[in-house]
Amino acid sequence: MEDTEPLLARRSERRRLNGHCRWSTRTLESKMVEDFRRRLKYFFMNPCEKYRARGRKPWKLMLQILKIAIITVQLVSFGLSNEMMVTFKEQNLMTFRHLFLKGYKDHRPGSYALYTKAEVYDHMYYIINRYINLQNVTVGNLAYERANGQYTPLTVCQEFYRNSSIDPGNETFHIDPHIDKDCISIFPVQLVDNSSVVSRVNFSLDFKRLLSVRIYLTLKTINLQTVRHHELPDCYDFHIMIVFDNRAHSGKIKVDVENNVRIFECRDWNVEGTSDKNDYLLMSFDSLVILACFTSFILCLRSVINGIQLQFEFNIFFHAYYSKIVSWSDRMEFVNGWYILIIISDTLTIAGSVLKIGIQTKYLTNYDVCSILLGTATMLVWVGVIRYLGFFKKYNILILTLRAAFPNVIRFCCCAAMIYLGYCFCGWIVLGPYHDKFRTLDKVTECLFSLINGDDMYATFLNMNDKIYMVWLFSRLYLYSFISLFIYMVLSLFIALITDTYETIKQHQQDKVPVSQLQAFIAECRDQPESGRYHIDDEPASCCLSPCCCLG
Repeated sequence: MEDTEPLLARRSERRRLNGHCRWSTRTLESKMVEDFRRRLKYFFMNPCEKYRARGRKPWKLMLQILKIAIITVQLVSFGLSNEMMVTFKEQNLMTFRHLFLKGYKDHRPGSYALYTKAEVYDHMYYIINRYINLQNVTVGNLAYERANGQYTPLTVCQEFYRNSSIDPGNETFHIDPHIDKDCISIFPVQLVDNSSVVSRVNFSLDFKRLLSVRIYLTLKTINLQTVRHHELPDCYDFHIMIVFDNRAHSGKIKVDVENNVRIFECRDWNVEGTSDKNDYLLMSFDSLVILACFTSFILCLRSVINGIQLQFEFNIFFHAYYSKIVSWSDRMEFVNGWYILIIISDTLTIAGSVLKIGIQTKYLTNYDVCSILLGTATMLVWVGVIRYLGFFKKYNILILTLRAAFPNVIRFCCCAAMIYLGYCFCGWIVLGPYHDKFRTLDKVTECLFSLINGDDMYATFLNMNDKIYMVWLFSRLYLYSFISLFIYMVLSLFIALITDTYETIKQHQQDKVPVSQLQAFIAECRDQPESGRYHIDDEPASCCLSPCCCLG
């Protein structure tokens, strides 16, 4: 009996230690779960709540506000410069049309045409004569281009079929579709003796074989209007092409003027009372924009990477503790779309700012590319302001509605697009020959989109050619069915889709019901940002998954 007492005592002590181990394990695991839940809640806090929780200043928030200001100022500055450049190009193009097209008025593009042989020859000689006497005619600062010490010539080129024999009366033709090209060059100094252009220029056209006549010439000028805006004037080379288009062989030769512009820094310049100070200030400001965007890019990229790492930790944690698989919708909660938007915006801004500096230093002339980059970046920056409105509950419900409805809206648009494309192709094939708004496929899409929005309906019905009754009747059935289907059904369903999502989210917010496993898990954490419970190390806590890890 005495021997059994120590044995019983040892068993009792072992049971006590095992019970303490299990209790300690449960306590430790419960603490780890709460710490991880608190860590997740901190991750999804807004910058102001994070500041109250840990006292960290919202540097990203302040940087984004600074970016909105400086990027907008940069865009306005570049926009004014780009506007002057585009206006100067358009005004010069109009000048060239009035200078070189005989009797030109401000016609609608594509409406200037010739119908007789005499008119074609007369207009060609008129262009040559105007080019030769340019300095005595123009009121602008236009000059001839020089290359290797001499003026570049005006070049007249005709394109025509190699061989052809066409007799509409006998309903016969023979044609070689290969195209030949013949050119002559005329220098500005050739006809300074005021002799007749016709007698000095030998150029004949075979209108039955003729496809087109193209006249090439190059003129130089300087954009002086930028001086008033404290910018250095640029030099311009206008490579002008005047086209006589006879490809249709319909008896109507369309005439138009096209130009290609090369912008570069003038070789020798001097502006009284100015210095390079403004250029240096602009480049310094652009450098500040690049620095701010690069810093924002690094901070947001780091946040995205941290979110992805936390996503993997949550997936492992949820599988280990609850034996459940985290859904993709919950996983995507860790990938902050606003940060992705900011990263794209920063990338575009940096590229656009580098191009802008190149344009200011006259090494680059890609105004259009630069304007697209800066314009898109500024648009994304201002769209990102919606994120900060989401910190207020009344605005946040609208943002949540947009985000929740987006997948269904995309699926709905894909279905509606099938019907829309069917109407586009049908309208282009059937109504295209009889209606200007259906002449090309891109015009059809624009016309139908306008009809969906209730724009220009009566004019679309009115302008339909009614000479062919079958086509006219088809057009009425086509237009009435399209307008009724898309306005009364498709748009109504589209609005109902968004309204239903709004009501669902509003009901969830009123009932305070979590809509996902992640939100339900985080909602169990009742610690407020001011509680002081968030002042912990940033190192992720390791998950102890063994049955007992309290004993060494």
